Amino acid sequence: MIGRSLRRSLRTPDTLIMGIALPVILMLLFVYVFGGAIRTDQAAYVDYVVPGIILLCAGYGAATTAVSVASDMTGGLMNRFRTLPVRPVAALTGHVVESVVRNAVSTTLVVGVAYLTGFRPTAGAGEWLLTGGLVLLYVLALTWTAVCIGMVSSGPEAANGFTFAIMFLPYVSSAFVPPASMPRVLEVVATYQPVTPVTDTVRAWLVGAPGGQPLVALAWCAGLLVVARLTAAWLFRRRATR
Repeated sequence: MIGRSLRRSLRTPDTLIMGIALPVILMLLFVYVFGGAIRTDQAAYVDYVVPGIILLCAGYGAATTAVSVASDMTGGLMNRFRTLPVRPVAALTGHVVESVVRNAVSTTLVVGVAYLTGFRPTAGAGEWLLTGGLVLLYVLALTWTAVCIGMVSSGPEAANGFTFAIMFLPYVSSAFVPPASMPRVLEVVATYQPVTPVTDTVRAWLVGAPGGQPLVALAWCAGLLVVARLTAAWLFRRRATR
């Protein structure tokens, strides 16, 4: 199932290229077009924005996963999986692993291009490992959430629309501008939504910025992952009994 998802991803190069290249394009847009007008606590705006772009990769990857799952559900493939002697969630694991691989490629490309544009992380080996672990947990949480969205959607188009909220979250967080610069209502939303503590923690580990919240970030990601994975298994069993 994992191999099938990876092969299908390679057979749709347009989706693969956009999912990998679009975060890089957005990073260049923010750094070179908007960066000069945005004031942050970092000397270079690229140091501030890269953690947010890394998390943005996960959002675009989740949207692709939701569409793939919805296609399988409406195309009857999941019904065939239910007749096999496999655990319910195992039938969905291929989509999750494919998303993790795609995000790893996209994140590596983002960091490489960011370095060429002036990104200078101060993190040591330990901080890089912590960052990788937290980003992986965040990707898994978002991907399993996307799996749930794909399972309850009426089709691929509906799934793509529902995942807009996931893709939009980083824009109303500390990913691109400090929440204090936003109107009061948006500042409250940005401060207390899950993307902000994850972004702040990654930024603190990579470039030594203040405001890291590792325990809050870990709690958000782990909690969302557990809920989403259990929900996906329940949805699979529920649809199997229909």
